[in-house]
Amino acid sequence: MSGHRDPHVPGPQGRTEPKLGDLGELDRPRPKAGDNLPRMSAEPRRQRAAEAAPAKHGRRGWLIPLFALALIVGGMLLWLNQSSLRALIPRTDFDSILHRAQVALQEGNLDGNNGTSARELFEAARALEPDDNRALNGLQEVGKAEIARADASLAAGHVNQAEQSLVAARELLGGGGDVERLSKAIDKARNADGQVDTLIGQAQQAFADGRLDGPGGAGTLYQQALAADPDNAVAKHGLDQVGGAFAVQARQALASGNRSAADALIGRLAALLPNYADLPSLRAAQTQLQQQDDSTVADDLQQGQDALRAGNINGPGQNTALAYFKAALAIDPDNAQAKAGLGQVAAALVVQANAAIDGGDNAQATQLLDQAAALAPESADLLAARARLQTPVGAQGLPLVSTTAGATSPPVDLTAQQKAQVATLVKRAKLAAAQGEIMSPPGNCAYDLYRSALAINGNDPSALAGLQGLPGLVSHQFGQALSAGNLGRAGNLLDALGNLSPGDASLGPMQQRLAGAWLDQAQQQLDSGDRAGAALSLDQARKLAPNHPRLLELTERMQGGA
Repeated sequence: MSGHRDPHVPGPQGRTEPKLGDLGELDRPRPKAGDNLPRMSAEPRRQRAAEAAPAKHGRRGWLIPLFALALIVGGMLLWLNQSSLRALIPRTDFDSILHRAQVALQEGNLDGNNGTSARELFEAARALEPDDNRALNGLQEVGKAEIARADASLAAGHVNQAEQSLVAARELLGGGGDVERLSKAIDKARNADGQVDTLIGQAQQAFADGRLDGPGGAGTLYQQALAADPDNAVAKHGLDQVGGAFAVQARQALASGNRSAADALIGRLAALLPNYADLPSLRAAQTQLQQQDDSTVADDLQQGQDALRAGNINGPGQNTALAYFKAALAIDPDNAQAKAGLGQVAAALVVQANAAIDGGDNAQATQLLDQAAALAPESADLLAARARLQTPVGAQGLPLVSTTAGATSPPVDLTAQQKAQVATLVKRAKLAAAQGEIMSPPGNCAYDLYRSALAINGNDPSALAGLQGLPGLVSHQFGQALSAGNLGRAGNLLDALGNLSPGDASLGPMQQRLAGAWLDQAQQQLDSGDRAGAALSLDQARKLAPNHPRLLELTERMQGGA
């Protein structure tokens, strides 16, 4: 029995075995229904692709001309509406430049050549967007601002600056009523330039005549010309010439040791040209000379005090107290110690005069009092000695009238009217003294009233006591005024004390106290921003104590804040 089974005969399990069938059937028409085989077509791949290509091209070929037509229409629409579309595109550069231009306009930076002015920036923005009205309007605003600036410059007398602004405004605005108005005003101001030429001519003549400053001086006239025309080169050069002349004179004074003249010339130069180039070197030389003079003055003062203690008051030669103090004042005319030294010499002469009166030597007393009067004409002790000399007391205590030196007339009784007059004058003098009217007003002050009383009776005890008590009263009132902060009144009282008692040992300390008070006030004024008041306070302190250590410190502080 064969091992192969007939495929058409069902097996024992009833299963049907697969079979390929006749391969030739693949190229034949679809089998009849019921054979359960799909119909297949076996065509070559190339043939199928060739047949499919025309079909695909036929379905999509019409899109190409449609796409081309759309491109053409879209391009035409973009071209026709480019202005509207441009506004929809962000313009970062344009907006940034426009913003910078507005800021420059607000800050007043109208025109220039460094690319930051309003005009330059608006022009750059307009170049980016010629059709944007904002840049054009900005340029119009710059033109109007130039008009306003020209008006301000013309009002301040700066004709050249006004004309520059007018030129820019005309370029931006192209004309208009304001431009024409300004043009006429500038022409009118130009016609007034003849006044500047006149001032310059007068200044040149004043310089030739040696009149450097002050009313009608070259410096003042050149400054007036520059006030009218700040850019005038001739006036600027002329002012520099005036400064040079001052500098030459100051150096000559420094070389000759004339400190007072050098100080005055340097001060005038600083007032006229505070930024003059040679001023710092002049001040350095001034300081050096001052230091040398201070050393010499200190030596003279010391030798003057030594001569006073030795009793060598005055007389011929250069080794007397009077000679030494005068030498110190010749170098430093405002030196307080030297002035006090002269007061001490005057007081010593009055003491000698009183001794001569006591000895009956009226001629010697008169000579000594005359010498004292040359040094301290308003000394209270001097006045009392004069009264004593003119009306000496007789044996009965009655005043005698002096006739010639050393001779007196018989005693004369005072009338009741004279006694009443003396009493009234003394009473008025005491009232004036209590009110602080020590040396002024003339005729009604305590000093003049006591003097009037002593002219009637030179030995009146009330008048003498009141007169000689004035220095002590003034010292007390000085302390009160200083404590109350009334520095002006304290200064007046200090001057009165210097006249009444020029040799008073308390004068020096009192001057230092008052100078310190002025410096305290100057510091407070600087702290509060009152620079003008501080300058005045420092000047007062400088007169009292020019070498005070705080004076230089506060002066530098004030100048440093200028």
